[in-house]
Amino acid sequence: MKAEHVDVLIVGAGAAGMMCAVEAGRRGRTVRLIDHARAPGEKIRISGGGRCNFTNLGTGPANFLGENPRFATSALKRFTQHDFIRRVDKAGIAWHEKTLGQLFCDDSAKQIIRMLTDDLREAGARLSLGVSVERVERVGDGYEAALSDGSGVRASSLVLATGGKSIPKMGATGWAYEAARGFGLRVTETRPALVPLTFEAGLLERLTPLAGVAVDAVVRGGGTSFAEAMLFTHRGLSGPAILQISSYWREGEAITVSMAPGEDVYGRLKAAKEENGKQMAHTALGHIVPRRLAESVCEREGVQGKLAEIGDRALRRLDAAVNGWSVKPVGTEGYRTAEVTLGGVATDQLDQQTMAAKSVPGLYVIGEAVDVTGWLGGYNFQWAWSSGWAAGQVC
Repeated sequence: MKAEHVDVLIVGAGAAGMMCAVEAGRRGRTVRLIDHARAPGEKIRISGGGRCNFTNLGTGPANFLGENPRFATSALKRFTQHDFIRRVDKAGIAWHEKTLGQLFCDDSAKQIIRMLTDDLREAGARLSLGVSVERVERVGDGYEAALSDGSGVRASSLVLATGGKSIPKMGATGWAYEAARGFGLRVTETRPALVPLTFEAGLLERLTPLAGVAVDAVVRGGGTSFAEAMLFTHRGLSGPAILQISSYWREGEAITVSMAPGEDVYGRLKAAKEENGKQMAHTALGHIVPRRLAESVCEREGVQGKLAEIGDRALRRLDAAVNGWSVKPVGTEGYRTAEVTLGGVATDQLDQQTMAAKSVPGLYVIGEAVDVTGWLGGYNFQWAWSSGWAAGQVC
């Protein structure tokens, strides 16, 4: 096999891989960046409804999960959200803050991809698409990879940047985990994260009429809580609050949902009863939560009829059903719809400043392939930029 010689071989042309390639190229390193996809940055392209939620103004270690969430601190401090924003500004990309510090392109996510590919060309990094790694091994003081096009690459440094298993229809696989294990690195348990939750058939049948109903909610579970929108679906629950809690939820556990947070539901129903006792219970509750939800809650709790005919104990039941609804999901929609993968290459195997493997010289792991998972809202992209930048300074 005739092998091309380069300084750095990066596998995975997503956010982290492209950032790493740009930084290494700017240092004068010869870089080969490969991806089995036909276009670079596919997750960037579809993110944020096509506008790319490229970072979050509030990014910090507290917004990440993993065996050691503090592992992310060094990279996040050395290349911050503000550093990336400056690059976006320099590229002339207009952006806006949506909610909770989330930044989106005004126009298209393709602008972020174009910025990165322009930077790749400027840095002299060579991008090869539609090419996958058939075999990679350590040879001497470097690495040798056999590619699917029949060619080979020899490199001093190897960077694993293929991400996790989420959204397999876009070509996502567990390749980075397999490669890392092949080099003797420990990989933590992986599971879908930022993913809708599903219910057992009996409960789902009762809740199906609510499909499409959205509320602002506080969802608690796994020792934490999130206050964002929640959506009833034909399979269970979705929306930002549910996606967030899914990263903390585990099978067998219940979540508790407040569907009218900050509202004294009992007090308002009591006042409505005194003002107009002829009003139906579901009508009064429909002034607090969406009408379909109000009807469902009243039916589930067996509280029907006019307010004048309903006692305080029943009104308190409605209060508890709205703001203390405890429900036990049976699972998630899986990697098919998960935005990210929780878990990955264990952080105790890597140097937090350089993303280098401690036990394997010249090997680096960045982005989603690492056991660092961010909240919904641009945090995972910032981890990709920061970890890719950190590896690019030294690989």
